[in-house]
Amino acid sequence: MLERVAVLSDIHGALPALEAVLAEPDVAAADLIVLTGDIAAGPQPVEVLDLLAALGERACWVGGNADRELVEARAGRPSPHDVSNWAAAQLRDDQVARLAALPLTVTLPVAGLGEVLFCHATPRDDEEMVLVDSRLERWAEVFAGLPAEVGTVVCGHTHMPFSRLVDRRLVVNPGSVGMPYGGAGAWWALLGPGVHLRRTRYDVDAACARVAAESTYPDAAEWAGEYLRSQHSDADALAVFGPGDGR
Repeated sequence: MLERVAVLSDIHGALPALEAVLAEPDVAAADLIVLTGDIAAGPQPVEVLDLLAALGERACWVGGNADRELVEARAGRPSPHDVSNWAAAQLRDDQVARLAALPLTVTLPVAGLGEVLFCHATPRDDEEMVLVDSRLERWAEVFAGLPAEVGTVVCGHTHMPFSRLVDRRLVVNPGSVGMPYGGAGAWWALLGPGVHLRRTRYDVDAACARVAAESTYPDAAEWAGEYLRSQHSDADALAVFGPGDGR
């Protein structure tokens, strides 16, 4: 049984944001750090993967759609996102192999929460859409077939933090470390014995300058200005993503 689990999702190759979260005392003291996908698709993919790999067994990795797209891009099937195609070309072969081997889900026992299933988007798919205001019928659809003992599901993908009940099952989204919608900072969650949604504040101006200086991605400065500064609100994101849940 794990007493404390830190959940980091949607890092998207943003090294300064990741470093800020890893420096948090509660993350450093956690029994395990779970990464719920979309880890490297961004302006500093090699550096982010190397930093996370250095955590060794303290980190548990789950794959996301952007991780899969990096692998596919290296195999000759380009992503619709320029930054992903660029990032895929930067990765070493061992890093591509690691992303290719990531599981869709991981289930772990967490104190106070019981069996917790970690995934990127939903337990059955790495890119389908569920949101804080998705109707119960939609949640029932994406949770069909889950073992009854799974009382908590942790997902990412939509970059907006929330915690809600869905027909007696708790659903948690930690938000995004590197591409937050709704407010600057690196968002994450601490599990056990309850659920704590957290935001790590850091010097965004310095982070943007660093990404622009250190990344060779041609649009690194624009990427950092858009995403590290959280130019998109949660209302904006909900309006764009909402139709994806079939509402």
